[in-house]
Amino acid sequence: MALVVAQEVPTSSSMAVPHGPAGVGKARHRMRAQLRTGGVAESVIDDAVLILSELLSNACKHGRPLGDALSGDGDVRAAWRVDAGGRLTVEVTDGGGPTRPAPATPSVTAHGGRGLNIITALADDWGVRDDARGEVTVWVVVHDDVHDPDVGHRRDDFATRVTAPSVGAMARLDFADAFDDRD
Repeated sequence: MALVVAQEVPTSSSMAVPHGPAGVGKARHRMRAQLRTGGVAESVIDDAVLILSELLSNACKHGRPLGDALSGDGDVRAAWRVDAGGRLTVEVTDGGGPTRPAPATPSVTAHGGRGLNIITALADDWGVRDDARGEVTVWVVVHDDVHDPDVGHRRDDFATRVTAPSVGAMARLDFADAFDDRD
């Protein structure tokens, strides 16, 4: 008989992250460690860390730092919490920007523009909240119940939707034919 001990996930965690790429890794590591300690499923942690990375990248690319700092200086705020019902929410707050966060429709060759679409595919819900000081918070409900035994189903569904077909499933390709005239 195995004894299972439930650990409490910290009810909330908030940290200042430098406005730029420097603090993203630190925020991801801190989130991963806290959620692991709390017994959250790895698939949910992976999704939450990816979502945090996307939100922080968007805040640094499209938003201003909090307060009166100039672009590139100052901080944005990253926060996550698991409420009493097991709902995991991730938030990133910046000083606002010239555009409102919205999913894009990038071309196939575009180098960016897919972050909010990825978040939409992974998360249960997300939205944007503005405050009177001009700060903008993008919030994401990663999963409604991290204690649900089927918690990893969303990751599998997402992977199925975005995985390219196997080479065997494609029409017969013979790349050597393209080089027949080269001797």
